[in-house]
Amino acid sequence: MTDSKYFTTTKKGEIFELKAELNSDKKEKKKEAVKKVIASMTVGKDVSALFPDVVNCMQTDNLELKKLVYLYLMNYAKSQPDMAIMAVNTFVKDCEDPNPLIRALAVRTMGCIRVDKITEYLCEPLRKCLKDEDPYVRKTAAVCVAKLHDINAQLVEDQGFLDTLKDLISDSNPMVVANAVAALSEIAESHPNSNLLDLNPQSINKLLTALNECTEWGQIFILDCLANYAPRDDRESQSICERVTPRLSHANSAVVLSAVKVLMKFMEMLPKDLDYYGTLLKKLAPPLVTLLSAEPELQYVALRNINLIVQKRPEILKHEMKVFFVKYNDPIYVKLEKLDIMIRLASQANIAQVLAELKEYATEVDVDFVRKAVRAIGRCAIKVEQSAERCVSTLLDLIQTKVNYVVQEAIVVIKDIFRKYPNKYESVIATLCENLDSLDEPEARAAMIWIVGEYAERIDNADELLESFLEGFHDESTQVQLQLLTAIVKLFLKKPTETQELVQQVLSLATQDSDNPDLRDRGYIYWRLLSTDPVAAKEVVLAEKPLISEETDLIEPTLLEELICHIGTLASVYHKPPSAFVEGSRGVMHKRLPARTGSGESTESPDVGTIAGGSGTETAPSIIPSQGDLLGDLLNLDLAPPTTTGPPPPTSGMQMGGMDLLGGGLDSLLGGDIGGSAAMGAGFGAVPAVMPASLNAPMGGGLGDLFDLGGGVGMPLGAYIPPKTVWLPAMKAKGLEISGTFARRAGVIQMELTLTNKAMSVMTDFAIQFNRNSFGLAPAGPLQVLSPLSPNQTIEVSLPLSTVGPVMKMEPLNNLQVAVKNNIDVFYFSCQYPISMLFVEDGKMERQVFLATWKDIPNENESQFQIKDCHLNSDAASNKLQASNIFTIAKRTVEGQDMLYMSIKLSNGIWVLAELRVQTGNPNYTDLEISVKCRAPEVSQCVFQCCEAVLKN
Repeated sequence: MTDSKYFTTTKKGEIFELKAELNSDKKEKKKEAVKKVIASMTVGKDVSALFPDVVNCMQTDNLELKKLVYLYLMNYAKSQPDMAIMAVNTFVKDCEDPNPLIRALAVRTMGCIRVDKITEYLCEPLRKCLKDEDPYVRKTAAVCVAKLHDINAQLVEDQGFLDTLKDLISDSNPMVVANAVAALSEIAESHPNSNLLDLNPQSINKLLTALNECTEWGQIFILDCLANYAPRDDRESQSICERVTPRLSHANSAVVLSAVKVLMKFMEMLPKDLDYYGTLLKKLAPPLVTLLSAEPELQYVALRNINLIVQKRPEILKHEMKVFFVKYNDPIYVKLEKLDIMIRLASQANIAQVLAELKEYATEVDVDFVRKAVRAIGRCAIKVEQSAERCVSTLLDLIQTKVNYVVQEAIVVIKDIFRKYPNKYESVIATLCENLDSLDEPEARAAMIWIVGEYAERIDNADELLESFLEGFHDESTQVQLQLLTAIVKLFLKKPTETQELVQQVLSLATQDSDNPDLRDRGYIYWRLLSTDPVAAKEVVLAEKPLISEETDLIEPTLLEELICHIGTLASVYHKPPSAFVEGSRGVMHKRLPARTGSGESTESPDVGTIAGGSGTETAPSIIPSQGDLLGDLLNLDLAPPTTTGPPPPTSGMQMGGMDLLGGGLDSLLGGDIGGSAAMGAGFGAVPAVMPASLNAPMGGGLGDLFDLGGGVGMPLGAYIPPKTVWLPAMKAKGLEISGTFARRAGVIQMELTLTNKAMSVMTDFAIQFNRNSFGLAPAGPLQVLSPLSPNQTIEVSLPLSTVGPVMKMEPLNNLQVAVKNNIDVFYFSCQYPISMLFVEDGKMERQVFLATWKDIPNENESQFQIKDCHLNSDAASNKLQASNIFTIAKRTVEGQDMLYMSIKLSNGIWVLAELRVQTGNPNYTDLEISVKCRAPEVSQCVFQCCEAVLKN
């Protein structure tokens, strides 16, 4: 009979009956009862009441029964820690059992019971098991050290288990070696600066010896560990590569990828003229090709890794183009990835083959795939110059098919080909113009408008074509509107007499009738240019454009190097460094490829590889999305944030001419529309922030001594709450006055409002809504105004806020735009919340993590500020700051200065580190100095203002 009988429910007094059966004298009955208990536990019933009775069953020689009891213990020890201690003696006894399976089972279970009280008793049995004569027990004990370290790191270090683990790397049994390496790697990940895996040629030799006899997962652990080793010279690199190469023929794809990672890393150190280098390149291709015969999910992971390898070393797979040809039954995600790799491998030798294949794909039924195939033809033209003509004729054939989406993609692609090869293929413009009416996608319309504007002098009816687009100007997308504006200005500069009316019409539409700030700004700039200096306008607008590069989607070199070091992991599938998606306090090490010996390359690359890798915005838990960069796209102007809300924009050409192009006039244009817009979701035309540049001053004295610090922090005070201010005066809101402030209480952000009715009528039906803002603040519930607000009545309302609303970067960063509705009207106002409302309670970093993070954040992200006239000593300052969740990690005194090192965590996961310097030696000097470091430097100014407010109030 199967085990399903244990899952069928029995009579009423189930727990009572099980209790009786557990205490039975018959072994078989006892085992059946434990199985029923485990079945109940599995389906979610609470059987914790049977804890003492199940624990009594531990005293048995039956291995199956013992396993079941241990399973029960693991599940319920956390909820019944006092009862779990009853089992300790049995564990200790089982750790000395003659049967190695029972010894290993006992130590494994003790490691899984995450109860502090039990961990103390675990040390002695664990120490014995680490030196057990049986390798199975030793390998289990090695993993147990990593589990124990996760529960209580200090205990593991004090008991000397880490040294024992290091000794196990020299064990005679390969599985013990593999598990010791796995445990040390796990511990090293959570302590990036500890040099636990101190690899040297001797230990590397032992690992390579164990590699041949391990299980497949053991091999992966050892290979990943080898990848972190830096060989002394190219001879050692070659020797390691020779011993790792046999792993390429392993059946497990994870082992293959780990071996590829080691070889890719150590190849960096081999001279390219070495015979072995060429041999190694040839050996790497077959295993990668073999991975593509697996099931689709594995193929996808392999393809994402191959994509990285091809960008680093295209020569490995340059003769294997055919394996990347798409099969009819490939899933779409595999097809798109193969297509990408085909383009990366395209060269003069194989371009004919590739183009024939791509043309075939362009007639498929899957729309997404067809679009990508048409784009791929354009990328081939840009990459392989000799094939450009053939690519253009292929695209023209596709346009003749008159399939709408194919035509639109082809036009987008031909625009890029014109950019790469100017004055070469313009004969096709006539064909493109025939398809003008069928274009309905913004990107295709924008591309066609660009072509018409760029080659207006060759198209007789260019003005008519552009005028046809102008008829529905307000219904077009922003992309098309911007392109149309630029194209008509180009046309005017080329044919000024015929198109004067047209240009005035488009400038008027863009500046007076549009509420899109990017479009307005571009319109005003063109208007000023044309009205002040047409010659300058011609030089700017009709300037010669730089040729576009062939590979615009290559991963930035330093990021690519880091991703190569993470082949076979999630980072290689996401194409992002681990720091971009691994959350938590565990430090993430930035890995780099070693420099080639004798090549003159410096081994010192910039301190933070990922920032250069284009992932700076992704590094910490992601920061604040910007508000769209169309303005920067215009003339790459570096605009300062608006300072004043100037007069309404001038309307006549004459007035425009009187304003200087980049003076205060532009600021007022940008600041003009922030007041009370009717559409709450429209973004209110705020401008992306331009934060003050870092002062980049050196860190004050020996941060490395942090481990010796003793920072005494006293009892926390109450958190600072700013006084209420009037946000909406009664005269602007038909008699409704709103004043308020923000507070954080027990981890909840509160908006504290005072509503006063200064009108003559009763106010009811209150509701509130926020615009998108930098940190996603949104009401967590409705505005609770329970009774009508009578004339001259005042009420206090507290509105809880959440931080899961839509996000958009505001200027200033802590600006909040609010709409309040009642039975009379909707009213709009802006207020600024203190950023301390977003400081969360778990913002205290560990010292080692603080030190690693401080060093990891580039110096240019450091800002320095002064807090004037602050009469506080360091302890008082620390207490005040801690009450607002600004935590002191450590304190030290240097030359009459107290240094406080502090950490803050914002609600969106951004960490801010700070150093506060307090003069203790000179009572007349009352200024404090603060240095702030953060991966999102735009936050630093707000954090300083907040610290200043907390310390001075």
